[in-house]
Amino acid sequence: MHEDFARNLRLLCGYYSSIADVCRRLDINRPQFNRYLSGRYRPAARTLRRFCEFFGVEEHEILLPSAQFERLVQVRPVTPATATPDTLETPHLAHLRELGSSGLDKYLGYYFETYASMACPGKILRTLVCLERRDDRVCYQRTERLAETRHGKVFHGRYLGLVHLLTDRIFLVDYESLTGLEMTQTILFPSFKNRVTRLTGLKLGASGSGERMPCCARVVYEFLGTSINVRKALRLCGLHEADDPAIDAATRAAVINDIAPGEWHLRARF
Repeated sequence: MHEDFARNLRLLCGYYSSIADVCRRLDINRPQFNRYLSGRYRPAARTLRRFCEFFGVEEHEILLPSAQFERLVQVRPVTPATATPDTLETPHLAHLRELGSSGLDKYLGYYFETYASMACPGKILRTLVCLERRDDRVCYQRTERLAETRHGKVFHGRYLGLVHLLTDRIFLVDYESLTGLEMTQTILFPSFKNRVTRLTGLKLGASGSGERMPCCARVVYEFLGTSINVRKALRLCGLHEADDPAIDAATRAAVINDIAPGEWHLRARF
């Protein structure tokens, strides 16, 4: 039990209008924060540092015996002015995370992402995606590996984003972290099996070519496992010809962006 830490945390929260206000300002899930207030759990080192920066105390201070910590705070009171200012999007993002953070654990791990390249029409692009849980949210990194020629210089693009499971669809939104020139959104069908193998859906983005054309494409996520040789996996990523046998036939067929008779939109397929 972490009773002193819990008492100290409750004392600090008393300087704010409510626990909900603290959670909103900290951008943290309320049920997770309640676990810390109960004394049953202590936050990870990174989260603890964030709490201390928010309340304006040192890490060793918030772990002091509660009576000693209360005297310290009385001498050096904590005020809401130390909090990170609210932004317009903060409450909306916190609400979204509360809605869509659970149910994603079985999807954690590495995937090959495959879709028709937006920048190089006629070719298939394979990237490496990693979904991981950090505190009370699920994040992901998507890495593109592109070469000028078959044995030429290799370039990497890195996209960082968040994952949400809302009802029966998985939503992934990311941005290109090296240049900040692009965002993408992917919507996937979840797996209704105990074991995740392949996920399909649609991907929306802008081509990386000079025209930066907004595009939508069918996409396949092929689960690789929770622990892989990342370097070997990245060597299998990059641009492929549409008939390249390195991409299995089922995946090649799944990423064809055709519209069937009677369809008015490009629709995802199972």
